[in-house]
Amino acid sequence: MPAEAGAMDWPLQSRAAVLYHLERNAAGLLAGNYPFFSVMVNVESRGFKSYRSAPNLLTLLRICLMPFLVAAVLEEKYALSFWLFVCAGLSDALDGTLARVLKQRTKLGHYLDPVADKLLLSTLFIVLTHKALIPTRVTALVFGRDLGILVVAALLYAAVGWREFSPSIFGKANTFAQVTAIAVVLLHQLTTAQWVVEFRALALYATMALTVISGLHYAWITARRLGRSGGNGSDIR
Repeated sequence: MPAEAGAMDWPLQSRAAVLYHLERNAAGLLAGNYPFFSVMVNVESRGFKSYRSAPNLLTLLRICLMPFLVAAVLEEKYALSFWLFVCAGLSDALDGTLARVLKQRTKLGHYLDPVADKLLLSTLFIVLTHKALIPTRVTALVFGRDLGILVVAALLYAAVGWREFSPSIFGKANTFAQVTAIAVVLLHQLTTAQWVVEFRALALYATMALTVISGLHYAWITARRLGRSGGNGSDIR
């Protein structure tokens, strides 16, 4: 007898009982009454929800732009690299605005945004120095400061458990100077107008000066906080 015919020959009550149990189990899954399903729901809501927020998507987009931007600079397509960098800068400004307006500030975004900025800027400083468009001393100062802060932050976390290092006014000014310097350096490859030449020199000098100032300020804040009661760190990035 074929399997389909055997199934149709079930007593009506047996088929009703099977359907009842299937519906009951499906309802339980949908209601989250089963441990495995509940775990999957919690993982989705707590983890992947952060990635779906508009500010974090813009931050991820900025990271995805980086290989194309680097390739454009290496291939000396400076018009393309300039506009890609402008798009990256606009996405950086927009994600912060959206996070405040839409109230979508997440712990992931708190760490992902500065990491994306630092990754983009550091990579471009290396590439532009390789192309002899930024002096080596500027890149050396930038990386020296960042490496020093990274080492000190790691030691403070290991020693006293400091976790939060919010940006100071000098740190923000230094980041702005770095962004401006890269933009003007790229723009200088498109035009040799006198104001661009002068602005390029000014931006590079400002980057060096603010790199030193923000580094010293970081050291002063760290020493002062260590001299007090050993807080949880909240002054410098």
